[in-house]
Amino acid sequence: MTKNTKNKLALTGGYAAAYALRQIEPDVMPIYPITPQTPIIETYAKFVADGEVETEIIEVESEHSAMSAAIGASAAGARTATATSSQGFAYMHEMLYVASGMRLPILMVVAARALSAPLSIHGDHSDVMGSRDSGWVQIFCENPQEVYDKTIIGMKLAERVGLPVMVIMDGFNTSHSVENLEILDAKIVKKFIGEYQPEHSLLDIENPVTFGPVALQESYFEFKIDQEEAMGKVSEEYRKITEEFEKISGRKYGLFEEYQTEDAEKVLALIGSVAGTAKDAIDELRKKGEKVGLVKIELFRPFPFDACRDAIHRVLGVKEIIVMDRAQSIGSHPPLYSEIINSLYQIPASPAGRQDTKYQIRSVVYGLGGRDVFKKQIEKILEGKFDGKYLT
Repeated sequence: MTKNTKNKLALTGGYAAAYALRQIEPDVMPIYPITPQTPIIETYAKFVADGEVETEIIEVESEHSAMSAAIGASAAGARTATATSSQGFAYMHEMLYVASGMRLPILMVVAARALSAPLSIHGDHSDVMGSRDSGWVQIFCENPQEVYDKTIIGMKLAERVGLPVMVIMDGFNTSHSVENLEILDAKIVKKFIGEYQPEHSLLDIENPVTFGPVALQESYFEFKIDQEEAMGKVSEEYRKITEEFEKISGRKYGLFEEYQTEDAEKVLALIGSVAGTAKDAIDELRKKGEKVGLVKIELFRPFPFDACRDAIHRVLGVKEIIVMDRAQSIGSHPPLYSEIINSLYQIPASPAGRQDTKYQIRSVVYGLGGRDVFKKQIEKILEGKFDGKYLT
């Protein structure tokens, strides 16, 4: 396989996800509309109606039913995908645990959005962070190109590790923003993904199996241990798959992205579309001699504790880490902030023995309910001109 950069299209993040799914061509796709995810399934349904793919679309009455149908299809041995957002995501919350507990390789694209109440249709990470412990792999995207690429990567990862995968974009900021994308040839994508051959299937009558049985005290614990062990293999498999993807696309991904961190004294840590704005701010400040950088987390579940810690420790001059979260954990620290703290202080010290390093670590919550974030605001944070908790 060779790098293909000839096909270029201007696509929104939602359309990019649908285009990637078109090239993957899942066997079954249960769907239910919700803003700002609707363009994904709308576009894909048109592909089906136009005869461009042979996916079985299942129109259900709710998001709970969408995930239920996805679970049934996947258990029957079908390559399965769906998409959702916000309240719909929350509505299927119960079934997320069923999908992960059954070890079903379902791919779900999420246009992350604020949760009610009060009602907001705009983007933040409240929905996906609310299910971060549901046993799903979570991959975050910065822009439409990443949505296209990581939808393909996510499908391969799900089937390789036997766990469901969420590919997450920011609602509206990414789902409805247009970008020039490099699109791979469909044959290259098909070869990269490969044929799906489930290890177990409810329709394999020669080898009967049971999915979701009752597990009492003597067995339930062991199921959860097996699930955690499977999740423990995800980071390494993700590395391998992204390296394979780089060979066919020329685009490199990892557990996280480091930007201008080599000599940084201040480092931003964040997730999602705000990374583009942060990079512009960092470039501007670098021209003024400010030693600032960025760590953008791409694989949030499982969280790359060791790699994240070691990356920050390598920046010998770092004095301050500012963690930007687009979600709250009411009554606790914000999600990414907690994980960065855990990376640096709660797990065994690195070989360099720097676990006791006295970093100044700050938490900033931004963008709730779709609130805009501007380059000047991020510059003020990095310049020490903003000392609040909420970037309003």
